Amino acid sequence: MSPQTSTDEIATTRVYRDGRLVHENFPVVDVSDHLEQEGTTVWIDLCAPRASDLELVAEELGLHALAIEDAVDRRQRPKLDRYASHEFLNMYAVRLDVATGELLLSELAAFITPRALVTVRKDDGFDMGRVVQRWDDSPDLAEHGVGALLYGLIDDVVDGHFEAVSSLDEEIEKLEDLLFDEVSHDADVQRRSFELRKSLVTLRRVVLPMREVVNTLMRRDLSVVSEPMVPYFQDVYDHVLRATEWTESLRDLVTTILETNLTIQGNRLNIITKKVTSWAAIIAVPTAITGFYGQNVPYPGFARHNGFITSSVLIVLLSAALYVAFRRKDWL
Repeated sequence: MSPQTSTDEIATTRVYRDGRLVHENFPVVDVSDHLEQEGTTVWIDLCAPRASDLELVAEELGLHALAIEDAVDRRQRPKLDRYASHEFLNMYAVRLDVATGELLLSELAAFITPRALVTVRKDDGFDMGRVVQRWDDSPDLAEHGVGALLYGLIDDVVDGHFEAVSSLDEEIEKLEDLLFDEVSHDADVQRRSFELRKSLVTLRRVVLPMREVVNTLMRRDLSVVSEPMVPYFQDVYDHVLRATEWTESLRDLVTTILETNLTIQGNRLNIITKKVTSWAAIIAVPTAITGFYGQNVPYPGFARHNGFITSSVLIVLLSAALYVAFRRKDWL
């Protein structure tokens, strides 16, 4: 199978001219032909490509070998690298599995050239159709070229970050309800807290670097974002900051929940200890009296019916007095 055929099988292509979609799903080898025409912007999307699949794209657009390597390798950190002819962007789309509390990641890479955007999905977990729909719903932005396409992509990813943070917030609220439920849910609270905290740590690792990425994209010397697109990227930057701050606050909240749970467990243990001690004191009264009356030396009421009555009355009165006293102190 030739490299061209292999690449075309996993590639989605579009070409815009003067802000209008004029052609799509054309062979990657035609990219350079389209770019020869003025006012043309090209988009290429590849899903789970190999290095060999990117060779033709690299040849057409002059992509750097190190950027190609990063686009294929998984678990790159979110970043924006600058090369002579293009910029390389790596970021993560996220989704929360509510049932397990696990944060699912989908890694994305993008090559940003003055007139072409190449997106590389390292798995099929990210729905590029949503991004394409965003582009189609905003035809007035398409005339701004690569900057408009890049805005739609990053905005969708950042919106996914917000949805994940919002879902985590809702799950933490449920955790708070369990924490103060009359029925103890210590094991569930501890397990769920660990799951959510783990997801928050992962989300923070994904969201935090996006501040630098978006901020760098808006730099004038890169010429990636045209002047009319700056407010849109500024809005995305604001969303990134809010998502970061929200993630940090939720992480602190989960830590507080864990500490509160430990405190509640300690309080419950103290209450149980008080109750056990109180009942032990009450039980000690009849034990002491019957033990005293069981001694083998004569005493008042020895071997008489009134002695039995006296001991029984003492047991009842003293036990009742202790019970009332402990109830007043809230020990029972």
